[in-house]
Amino acid sequence: MTPRPDVSDPVASSDRRPRAPRVPGQVSAAGKVMAVLATFSRERPSQTLTQIARSSGLALSTVHRVVREMEEWGALERGDDASWHVGLRLWEVASGCPRGQILREIALPFLQDLYEATHENIQLAVREGTELVFVERIAGHRSVELLTMVGGRFPITATGMGRVLLAYAPPEIQEAVLAEPIPRRTPFTVTDPVTVQEQLRAVRREQVFVSDRQLSETTVAVAAPIRMGRSGPVHAALGVVVASVPATDRIGGLRRAVLGSAQAISDALGARVPRPS
Repeated sequence: MTPRPDVSDPVASSDRRPRAPRVPGQVSAAGKVMAVLATFSRERPSQTLTQIARSSGLALSTVHRVVREMEEWGALERGDDASWHVGLRLWEVASGCPRGQILREIALPFLQDLYEATHENIQLAVREGTELVFVERIAGHRSVELLTMVGGRFPITATGMGRVLLAYAPPEIQEAVLAEPIPRRTPFTVTDPVTVQEQLRAVRREQVFVSDRQLSETTVAVAAPIRMGRSGPVHAALGVVVASVPATDRIGGLRRAVLGSAQAISDALGARVPRPS
């Protein structure tokens, strides 16, 4: 049985987007709203009413009514081309999510310091089930181009930060991930489950991980876990992404910088968020 996603992370898109549910029979008003919202994604940011109806499984007349009500509240907005997209009001509500807000507020000064020290792409991510979600990023105009973005979702094995989070995931999550084939994204991607398990043990031992051209042949990532306090549970990962050439000479310094920043964020989180008794 596939494990249910773990929603205990302080925050919770990838190659895989959740599909909009098909809506047979009687559906609550809230269910219709969620069905409409589920049709939007980064790959599909705007849609016509017909497209929303087709993707959601709702009748066109129902979609018309629901969308109009959502427009009145500000959850959806209509573009000049008569298509619909997510509204500012919904973004305002989502940005107040306490799980993400606290982590981002505490981590951001340390992310900025790490950027000033490296002038490279700095990323903050959390695990949601068997996927990785990026919740913050600082990128310079001279930094290497990234495949990820804030709000982006990737399979947890696809990135160095993901493998850090996988190392501290519950055993059932690790088993579920390693039971499935790991996509080979570059010639350097480690896909053998036994070797991945060795990587996870090394992460737990060393508290830092170097992902050498695993997601892209042009990048190397260094990642470390962020805890709720120096010895608390792992809920997030911090990473820096640099060009694969000439990264070799910089790895030692980047490991120390990322690990130090991750530990500083962990300390700040532990001081801000009370541990359960």
